[in-house]
Amino acid sequence: MHNPIVIKTEYITLGQFVKLTNVLDSGGMVKSFLQDQGVLVNGEREHRRGRKLYPNDVVEIEDIGTFIAVKVDE
Repeated sequence: MHNPIVIKTEYITLGQFVKLTNVLDSGGMVKSFLQDQGVLVNGEREHRRGRKLYPNDVVEIEDIGTFIAVKVDE
């Protein structure tokens, strides 16, 4: 089961997305985490916090959970 993360724009950066999961406390922690450990985006290892995520992209954070970007129109 994927935990939905709601986005209201066409895309969101990976760094912003991880911050919205509330797994890490600050943007600095997100930056460090992505550089050191990375996450899986649609099954591929990713370390770039500027990576663009679009609706239905799946992000897996090891030992934490799996999240999916869900677009909501305002």
